[in-house]
Amino acid sequence: MWLRGCLHGLVLLLVVPCACAQDSLLPDPTAQSAVILSPPSVSEKWKFFLEETVTPLTLVAASLDATASQLTRSAPLYGKHPWKRGAFPKRFAATVTDDTTQNFFADFLLASAFHQDTRYYRMGPTRKIWPRIGYAISRAVITRKDSGDPTFNSANVLGCAMSAGLSNAYYPPVSRTVSDSLTNWGTNIAGAGLTNLAPEFGPDVRRWFKKHLPFHH
Repeated sequence: MWLRGCLHGLVLLLVVPCACAQDSLLPDPTAQSAVILSPPSVSEKWKFFLEETVTPLTLVAASLDATASQLTRSAPLYGKHPWKRGAFPKRFAATVTDDTTQNFFADFLLASAFHQDTRYYRMGPTRKIWPRIGYAISRAVITRKDSGDPTFNSANVLGCAMSAGLSNAYYPPVSRTVSDSLTNWGTNIAGAGLTNLAPEFGPDVRRWFKKHLPFHH
């Protein structure tokens, strides 16, 4: 599951027309400080959760994640042979459920309860690439209050923990250990940061395609 965030970001960047799934509600500024938005309502947070979850990209990323975990024999352990006793389909279903519950807890339930705005705000192409990468990854633990002030991203950190805990309800017994739950929690947080690379660099990739590929409009 260490590959989840990388795979999600890679898929979103490659599928250029949909690369801004997480910042679809936001303008496309050249600097993060230029964004001025009203606080998101509870209904807008629900809409955000749906937009980032109910998309074919979720299924594509889950397929890649399940493939990686099957090849590396990482949790959840449903079996060594991908098709024996439905090992791979079970991994795929578990991954989709993991992603859905994490998004629900972090971007809707806890974001509403803690009055946090978990939408991604781009730093933009006016900054150098490494600061942008660091900024994107750091948003896994730093976010904004509804008021706009920076704050600890408790919605994401606790949401990842809740998702990891809930996974014990459908993971096989061998993968319901404290160690697996803690690993799941940590990789979910890391994956959330890596996934932010898509909305940070997705618009740049899209502009590159439009500039260099005349048929892409």
